[in-house]
Amino acid sequence: MLARILTGVVLVAVVVGLVWWAPAAILAAVAAIVAIIALTEFFDLGERVGLRAFRKWTIVCAAGLFYAQYSAGLVETHALAGGVSLVRNAAEGALSIEAVFLIFVFGAVGIGLATRRPLQEVLPGIAISSAGLLFVALPFSYLVRINEIERTGRQLVLFVLCLVWAGDTLAYFAGRSLGRLPMAPALSPKKTWEGAFANLLGSLLVAIFFARWMQVDALSLLVTAGLANIAGQMGDLIESAYKRGAGVKDSSSLLPGHGGMLDRIDSLILASPVVWIVFQWLALR
Repeated sequence: MLARILTGVVLVAVVVGLVWWAPAAILAAVAAIVAIIALTEFFDLGERVGLRAFRKWTIVCAAGLFYAQYSAGLVETHALAGGVSLVRNAAEGALSIEAVFLIFVFGAVGIGLATRRPLQEVLPGIAISSAGLLFVALPFSYLVRINEIERTGRQLVLFVLCLVWAGDTLAYFAGRSLGRLPMAPALSPKKTWEGAFANLLGSLLVAIFFARWMQVDALSLLVTAGLANIAGQMGDLIESAYKRGAGVKDSSSLLPGHGGMLDRIDSLILASPVVWIVFQWLALR
């Protein structure tokens, strides 16, 4: 328990410091490193069930996704006559997400054709590599896009982090003291509906605080937090399914008291794109 608390305190301090003070490029690079570590753990789980990924190629493409997300936010707007504006990307050698995925597809096909592995490993290799890019790297990379939102980006990144942290913390204590109804016993026996409700409540309380701090519409942020929390809890459960299927308790032992990096960011993986999409949609309305 002490190791869990100490690790958590250190991680929170480091992450908050990075989000608030680090340049956007540094934050994107750190997020990419975190995703690559989690991706490696995901591939380790895959190997336990006989799925050997094309690791190096997928990691390269995962890094490319984070660069694409970072460069997508580097736009310059020039006002022209007649109320017309010219928008261009200021990043040299900018990549789109679509380009990264196409590069990945053709690279994976090339590796599949040229590999010296047994042929029966080609399909599982492509499958687990694609799953890692699609279910881990891509959604988590939206933290970088959130950070690029004008004026409120850094606050929104902290909002995503805090709604997950507060939800998890409240769920932990509520589940231990009040939990009676199992939520998904086959996936995570200790998770209860009482804990899930407390998790949601914690995220909504964070939304109220951040709405005042950011001076934005409280209802919009409450809706965003509620949907992101549900997505985050789904991310937590699907990662439990990965581990159960692989027959392990944690994705690794990297973080004392917390398991692996994938264990730490499982909720953020799905919460991040939800915040990006819902906040943008509500802001436009």
